[in-house]
Formats: sequence, structure tokens, C-alpha cells
Amino acid sequence: MNLATLDLNLLVTLDALLQQRSVTRAAEQVGLSQPAVSAQLGRLRRHFHDELLTRVGNTSRLTPLAVQLKERVRVALAGVDRVFTAAADFDPAATTREFSFVVSDYGAAVLGPALATLLDTAAPGAQLRMLANTPRLVDTAEQVLTGIDLLLLPHGFVHGLRHQDLYTDEWVCLVAADNPEVGDTLTAGQLETMPWVVTYHGPTASTPAARQMRMLGIEPRVQIVTESFLAIPGLVAGSGRVALLQRRLADRIPATLGVRALACPFEVSPLLEAMWWHPIHDDDPEHRYLRNLVATAATQISA
Repeated sequence: MNLATLDLNLLVTLDALLQQRSVTRAAEQVGLSQPAVSAQLGRLRRHFHDELLTRVGNTSRLTPLAVQLKERVRVALAGVDRVFTAAADFDPAATTREFSFVVSDYGAAVLGPALATLLDTAAPGAQLRMLANTPRLVDTAEQVLTGIDLLLLPHGFVHGLRHQDLYTDEWVCLVAADNPEVGDTLTAGQLETMPWVVTYHGPTASTPAARQMRMLGIEPRVQIVTESFLAIPGLVAGSGRVALLQRRLADRIPATLGVRALACPFEVSPLLEAMWWHPIHDDDPEHRYLRNLVATAATQISA
């Protein structure tokens, strides 16, 4: 494809159309007239040989291709923005750059406050965008990290990317405080019979602790699947369920929520949290500054 024949402004319009699913709202977002955006949608439809937006009753829906493009367009726009906002010298105190992360709610809760404080002190004009971690983003990490600064994720999910270890954590089992079937300890037999709340449960999506448990022959009876670690305490409280949770997060749960953390009745390796990035960012002074900032925040929470 000859990129010289493409208008990068179409990328901005495409992003607005995919986000808003409305020509009128997309026009408002990009600051163009509705006829101008309609004309650009026509060009995009001819380029992709796809309708992208289809009318269903009084609403517009994305076509299957448009659904695929939605995330890719965001990544592409972020990459373009990085190119055209690059500078020879980087002054943290003067920057207005947006730093972006793909991170689970666990990582955001544990590392986010320390990182936000450091950034507010050293680079008050900068913005921190935390994007929710999903199995699809992890599976396409190399592509995603061309437009996103960092992926905060434990070891065992991605390979072949630059990384720096940040901190360790251990896994605990979370049960309801008033569960009459559980005493001060859990047994492997109980883990096989109790209903489970599990996170990132799928062929390629699973926590390291859950994988180790299954390797030992303990197959959980899954009742609830969530992609939010912060939702786990509420899903366990007042029930007979059990879940695996990181110790740093379990220690932050208020006693009034009605759950308690117990040691796992099987050997489980510690979680090693790391930050991952694409090699194209190695020599970027802004990115290097960000990596140092994240490493400093990790040192603070580990002190």
C-alpha cells in the first residue's frame, strides 16, 4: 500500500466514527461539519470495501470489520501522536504529554497512587492514562506497545519484549469471613469442592497461581468469571465461594467487607510484576524518563 496516497485525517475521523457510532457526534468530536464527515465516511467505506456503520432501527452498529478496527485505530493514532510530538530535549516540568499504560485494576490500585504522586510532583502538566487490561490486548502486546507506552503485567504472559521487574507479591485464598465450612486453614480437598470466583479464565488467560493449581491436579469448580480483581471481595463475601487474590490487594480490603485471606494449601510461586515495552522506545528520552518513574514508584511501595 502506498501510504503517500492516504490522508491521515481519515484516521482521526475513523476513530471518532468507531467511538461515537454516529456521523453527527463524530463531526462534533473532530470539529467538522456533518456533510464533511459523511464524505469522509464514504471514502473510508470505499477504502475498506465495508459499510463500517450500519443502521439498525434508530441506532447505528459497527460491522465485524469495524469492531476489529476500533482498537487498532486507537493504537495507530497514539503512535502518530508520539511521532509528531517528539522533541530533541525532554523537560518533565514543561511536558503536557499523555503517558499510557495497559494495566489490570490490581496494578492500578497497587502502583497507581505512588506513580501519580511522583508524576504530579515532577511533571504536573503530564497526563496518565490507564487502559484496562484484557486478554486480547495481552495476546497482541507487541502490536499494542507500538502505540502504548507500557504494559504492566506479571511474568508468564508475554515474551520477546523489553521488560524491567518491579516488585513481587504472593497469592492468598479469599473466603467469606462468616463461611462456617472454613476454619483457620484451607485444604486442597476444599478447593476442589468449593465454588470459585476466577479471573481472566480462558485458554490463554489465567493467573500464574491458577495455572499452578491446575498443574497440581486441583481443578476449580468455576461459578463466576471476572476480569476485575477489585470485584472479587464483593463476589466472595457472604457466600461459600473462594478466590485467589494478591496479598497486596487483600491487605487493602476493609474488614467491614466480610472476607478474610488464608494461606494457599498448595505451593505457589510469588507473582513477579514487571513493566513491558516495545524495543522502538528504548532510546526515547521521554519513555526512558517514564520507565525510571515507574521503577521509582515500585521501589516506594516495596519499602
